[in-house]
Amino acid sequence: MKINLLTSIRTNNFNDDQMMEKIQSMWKEAYQSLEGKSDTVYGVYFDYASDFKGDYSIGVGIEDAEYGRIVIPDQSNYKVFKVASLEEEGILKTWQKIWRLEESGELERGYTVDFEKYLPSGEIEIHIALK
Repeated sequence: MKINLLTSIRTNNFNDDQMMEKIQSMWKEAYQSLEGKSDTVYGVYFDYASDFKGDYSIGVGIEDAEYGRIVIPDQSNYKVFKVASLEEEGILKTWQKIWRLEESGELERGYTVDFEKYLPSGEIEIHIALK
């Protein structure tokens, strides 16, 4: 699968005071360019400096076999987390669960390309690359 990024930023979960504003602005910009389309949308995490405490790049994109810049190999090993999408903080709570699992040694992340998958049905999944 290839993802064509519409926009992206570089940030850090723990030492970027503007992180939420940057991410919200990025999503707003992406949705303006997607207006009227019903494609599955991806929030893609890549170019990790280290682990979840380090810098990383995040972008918003759609699947595009021709122009996709971010490649997610079909054979990649991913753990999928379903998000309680009706819950206001469902995405954040799911990421917090992922971080807890990693810190406890129950999840060995590969830190290659992770992604959130926003389906037209309203369902949300977070796909975490494993070692």
